[in-house]
Amino acid sequence: MLDSTDMRIIDELSKNSRITMKELGEKVHLTGQAASARVTRLEDKGIIEGYTIKVNQVKMGFSVHAIIHIFTKSMNHQPYLLFLKKQEQFVINNYKISGESCYLLECKFPSNEILDEFLISLSNYVSYKLSIVINK
Repeated sequence: MLDSTDMRIIDELSKNSRITMKELGEKVHLTGQAASARVTRLEDKGIIEGYTIKVNQVKMGFSVHAIIHIFTKSMNHQPYLLFLKKQEQFVINNYKISGESCYLLECKFPSNEILDEFLISLSNYVSYKLSIVINK
């Protein structure tokens, strides 16, 4: 069971996972050593699964952000999933979902031309409905 200090630790690490344990301890009213022990316990319990960075996709050259609803043509999804593995430089997330479509595919592309090439290849495996993100 998580207490309020654990929740504050998770909140602070979510804002800045590079914070020192001393700084974290100050923010949650613990010593750096106690904060470090709490973080280790949260990691050991699997509550904290890892640390990551947030990358600005536009500054990386990927200005087109697409959300694609995927409709499989057969019960065998492996050809689609193998296609995605070959296109991983464009794929942000691929969620298997319930509802109208089978998957929700989130991608980034450097241009509309590259997106179009991707969609032409994608149509060999599935049907889709495309939405472009205008603003986040």
